[in-house]
Amino acid sequence: MTHLSLRHLSAAILTGLACLAQPTQAATEQEKASSAILLQGFHWHSWNYNYGWYSTLASKAADMQDLGITHVWFPPPSDAASNEGYLPRQLNVLDSKYGSESALRNTISTLNGKGIKSVVDVVINHRVGTANWADFTNPAWGCNAVSRGDEWSGACGNNDSGGGYDAARDLDHSQTQVQSDLKAWVGNRLKNIGFSGIRYDYSKGYGPQYAKLYHDAMAPNFCVGEIWTDLNYDDVNAHRKVLMNYVDGTGGTCGAFDFTTKGLLTKVLQNGDYWRLKDSSGKPAGGIGWWGQKMVTFVDNHDTGPSENCGIGQNHWAIPCGQVMEGYAYVLTHPGIPSVYYAHVYDWNLRNNIKSLIDIRKTAGITSTSPIAIQAAQNGLYAAIVNGNSGQVAMKIGPGSWSPGTGWSLATSGPNYAVWTKGNSGSNCSVTANFSIANANTANGQSVHVVGNQTALGDWTPTDSFKLTAQGSGANVTWSGSKPLPCNSAIQYKYVKYNGSAAIWESNQLNSSGNREFTTGSSGSVVNRADGNFKF
Repeated sequence: MTHLSLRHLSAAILTGLACLAQPTQAATEQEKASSAILLQGFHWHSWNYNYGWYSTLASKAADMQDLGITHVWFPPPSDAASNEGYLPRQLNVLDSKYGSESALRNTISTLNGKGIKSVVDVVINHRVGTANWADFTNPAWGCNAVSRGDEWSGACGNNDSGGGYDAARDLDHSQTQVQSDLKAWVGNRLKNIGFSGIRYDYSKGYGPQYAKLYHDAMAPNFCVGEIWTDLNYDDVNAHRKVLMNYVDGTGGTCGAFDFTTKGLLTKVLQNGDYWRLKDSSGKPAGGIGWWGQKMVTFVDNHDTGPSENCGIGQNHWAIPCGQVMEGYAYVLTHPGIPSVYYAHVYDWNLRNNIKSLIDIRKTAGITSTSPIAIQAAQNGLYAAIVNGNSGQVAMKIGPGSWSPGTGWSLATSGPNYAVWTKGNSGSNCSVTANFSIANANTANGQSVHVVGNQTALGDWTPTDSFKLTAQGSGANVTWSGSKPLPCNSAIQYKYVKYNGSAAIWESNQLNSSGNREFTTGSSGSVVNRADGNFKF
């Protein structure tokens, strides 16, 4: 399969890109240039804590806040036939091997008090019966809830909308009762105990349109699906296209774990073939190279890697244990929303090393959509420079030697990785940006605003955006204005027509973010953005 440029991506992907260009006041992390950091708040053996895992998480709330965590991914909360929770039984019973419903509520509340949101692991591809194959209770369903062709001979539902799962009954999401009960479970039961984000398990098992259906029932601020399929290292485009199709199938409302990047990191760190991390267009070869805003990156999780130490756990697709920090040096400096693994932070004693990287990311203002320029990708070496909103970061992984040159400060390093910083992140460093746009066809009461990824541009919120001034009268007059912006920052923005309550966003640009982009320079410089016509 030949490389697909953004101009030649499928219509489905381009449709999905439209979603990212129109964030709203209630935008999820997947609908903006996100600075979120997700912590997977469990490992494969976390259930084996005498029903005390939730209390363990609560005890670390202050430390998670200090670490820079914004969201914590919880294990499946419902009663289940498996210790780990991935064979759900009674969905509405929220007592599990991890702890009681009361302890769960208290932990979510404790995290919320530290400004940390809670993401629930939603397992809805499959379910087991209360005592037998499919005697579903709480909520109760009949045989039509099970997809035709399931291992249970009594299944009488419609064909499965995704891949099968042998260990439990595959659910038929086309059934009205299944939809109604799952919307109530996600949108009421789980939301009412404090969850405000969704992680979909085994997302390849059912149509992504159903993920959107249940997403809409909760209206979460974070949504990500697990699309884990085999990776052909000689055709990574096919693999990341599957991720794009999933995101597009949810209407752009949910992101996806970047299993392409994960697989490439595992392969590269095992064999030293770092050249695999750069695609033929010069961009990152994983999902972040196509649609960073929708990708959640990670080094390992409860399935792919070890748990409390290198020798135990699932280990299905693990990074070599001695090279885990190389993986974090990559994901915590690159676009996408990075996820860190509880076991690595608290069991492997990597907490301080990981915090150094998170601090660098936050200080530089790196987000899910930050521009990246790969400097080297060859056997034994990968290096890149990433432009954040308030500084630049240079990084390298691999045994090969590389330096970004003069003017950079080494910020952190370890075996086979190093990270440097450059740029003034202070509030006194500013650049003047002159914006102008014409032919917006404004109606009576509308004005034209600039909305973007900076506080000065409203952080993608129209009510806080920068209002331009009309240079004359008429529907298609030029609107312009000047605004101070931070130095050395990657700016993304769009023009909107706004009447004080409703915003009409211009359509996408043909680039990976879908937004207008530029990078500011040194203190006192001026950037002229004569952007021509409002893009319909």
